[in-house]
Amino acid sequence: MVSMALVRKATPDDWESLRDTRLAALQDAPDAFGSTYAQQAAYTEQDWLRRIAGDSTFLAFLDDDVSKPVGLAGGYRDDDGSYHLVSMWVSPAARGHGVGDALVNAVIAWALTQPAPTALHLWVTEANGSARRLYERCGFVPTGERQPLPSNPELDEIAMSRPL
Repeated sequence: MVSMALVRKATPDDWESLRDTRLAALQDAPDAFGSTYAQQAAYTEQDWLRRIAGDSTFLAFLDDDVSKPVGLAGGYRDDDGSYHLVSMWVSPAARGHGVGDALVNAVIAWALTQPAPTALHLWVTEANGSARRLYERCGFVPTGERQPLPSNPELDEIAMSRPL
């Protein structure tokens, strides 16, 4: 049987699922994110609800099993008007089932509903080849920008962008 990915916006009722999924992501791939497990494990219910309030946090599920998310991604608009894909993660058991593509496409669709979208940007750890291949498949290209990963400055991130 082929697995199907279902992606939907997180709602306030999802705050515990978002918390659990985000903390699982930070434990599974600590060098893929700008924040750490220790930082976000200390978040309160209100912190998670604030994160959901932005209306651009997405949870992914497999085969209509909405009891436990298998991935997440978010989008945000920066003060300069640029749009960003952030917090992208798919659980190891769900990789290879189209979940990553579905999450990226959900953030792209969200960005297209926002004021004056021209491009979607992201940062990815340079050594994360599988994530880079996903983003390239979804139309992102490296911009040439690089920076140290905020949570581990020993690692570099590269910027990628795609037109909207």
